[in-house]
Amino acid sequence: MNITINKHQNDEGILVQVGGEIDAFTAPKLREEILPLAEGEHKSIIVNLKDVSYLDSTGLGVFVGLFKQLKQNDGELRLIELSDRLVRLFEITGLSNIMDISAHSEGGGR
Repeated sequence: MNITINKHQNDEGILVQVGGEIDAFTAPKLREEILPLAEGEHKSIIVNLKDVSYLDSTGLGVFVGLFKQLKQNDGELRLIELSDRLVRLFEITGLSNIMDISAHSEGGGR
């Protein structure tokens, strides 16, 4: 399965739309695309995961790395439109306690 990654700059920050499966094969491409976005201070990155059908530990690692890099630079990461399955994954791993995740979009930006 392929992964799609589309990036858009807006007033709130950078919106990244991700689709497909995030696993050991596709996570390196995701990391390569989104980690450079976190460079610089006070960046805000919103990642829409509405079209993500699968996420494994490798994919979680990409988001943890992005979160750490943004936090180090006084930035912020929000993950939005997670399926119930993805929300449970973040809850089980405890990442929902440190990351801003939401099952719903904000601002109607579909």
